[in-house]
Amino acid sequence: MSVADLVADREILVCCGPGGVGKTTVAAALAVEGARRGRRTVVVTIDPAKRLADALGLGTLTDAARRIDGDWPGELCALMLDPRSTFDGLVTKYAPDPDQAETILANRFYRNIAGALSGTQEYMAMEKLFELHNDDRFDLVVVDTPPTRNALDFVDAPRRLTRLLDNRLFRLLMIPARTGMRAVNFATQAFLRTIGKVVGSEVVTDAVTFFQAFEGMEDGFRRRAQAVQALLADPCTAFVLVTSPRRDAARETEFFAEKLEEAGIDVDALIVNRMHPRFPAVAPAATGGGLSSLYQNLADLGRLSDGEEAHVAGLSRRVGAPAVCVPELETDVHDLPGLSRVAGFVFG
Repeated sequence: MSVADLVADREILVCCGPGGVGKTTVAAALAVEGARRGRRTVVVTIDPAKRLADALGLGTLTDAARRIDGDWPGELCALMLDPRSTFDGLVTKYAPDPDQAETILANRFYRNIAGALSGTQEYMAMEKLFELHNDDRFDLVVVDTPPTRNALDFVDAPRRLTRLLDNRLFRLLMIPARTGMRAVNFATQAFLRTIGKVVGSEVVTDAVTFFQAFEGMEDGFRRRAQAVQALLADPCTAFVLVTSPRRDAARETEFFAEKLEEAGIDVDALIVNRMHPRFPAVAPAATGGGLSSLYQNLADLGRLSDGEEAHVAGLSRRVGAPAVCVPELETDVHDLPGLSRVAGFVFG
């Protein structure tokens, strides 16, 4: 299936790949093409850097979808993930009543972990993806993920949350919340006292209060994580690998493709950005005088292009998806005309 078919038919496009290969630019170009094909498209970046805003020619982006005007029959919106506000929204959604939600949101333990806990950003990114996919305003969601290693955390986030909720330590911490401290056995009390000596008794008190307020919400989070995991493997979701012809970038791309395969996810498209251009061969006999150095430069560039093309062909076979190549441009992309130019190469 071509990239054009993916933009026309799928509901979610997840752009993954190494850092520094123009992944954000490609994601933005795919979103623009979706709007040009009449789709109500939203592009969301997980990366806190301003690359997506820069590529779209915008000053800044927030967690709220911002509409971008253009000469297309569809619609285009963009936003940047805010893990904290997404987490707050989940708490409000799954709390049995507003008072319980307010108790959690005001809890010091929650305020500290909401943005700092390992994996929070990746899981909240999955939540935002799920939220946008179920938003009636959009029929195509394009996701710009962080570089490869963090993107793997993004893909694995639903499983990690499920494992956390089923972990013995989590269940141990829920005991005081469910039974009260007096009913906790000696071993659990000793465990909590040990933690208190390390981090302070107030932190332990805040944590117990948090888990007490969290009581009854685990099932909602678990069901949501399972739904997100199913969405990633659903045929409506396509994974687009973006890379460059650099050897290190290609190796990282292969690594990511292998990890996706282990997770039961296929790579649907491979876009290789920043390919060196190819020029017509110049016969030595046609050169003379000061043109000899130019001929040598063209010959060197030709050999470089040959090597890149062979390298990309091998990468395409190993990844299992046809490669679409975008040449190295003379300037950075920082506006809609620039994105249209990139789209011209991607969609041929």
